[in-house]
Amino acid sequence: MEYMPKTEKGKLVRRLKIIEGQVRGLVAMIERDTYCIDVITQTSAVKQGLSTAEDLLMRNHLNNCVRNQMSSGQALKAVSEVMKVYKLKK
Repeated sequence: MEYMPKTEKGKLVRRLKIIEGQVRGLVAMIERDTYCIDVITQTSAVKQGLSTAEDLLMRNHLNNCVRNQMSSGQALKAVSEVMKVYKLKK
């Protein structure tokens, strides 16, 4: 079973590769002894990128997995998974 359409998967992989590059950039900044505020600015960009990736994943999960679970009589499982993610985000 495919959990994510190819177009969505492509968007997510692209986003994660950007984040990967940003993290490598952070390492280089630390090694170069870059001014702290500049490093913090970059860490904020990484966090925002991860948040965007999470949003893409959650949207896909709700549109595909949860919808399938609800229509196949697995509503409790769907609610449980969404609540688990909700608690992680607190």
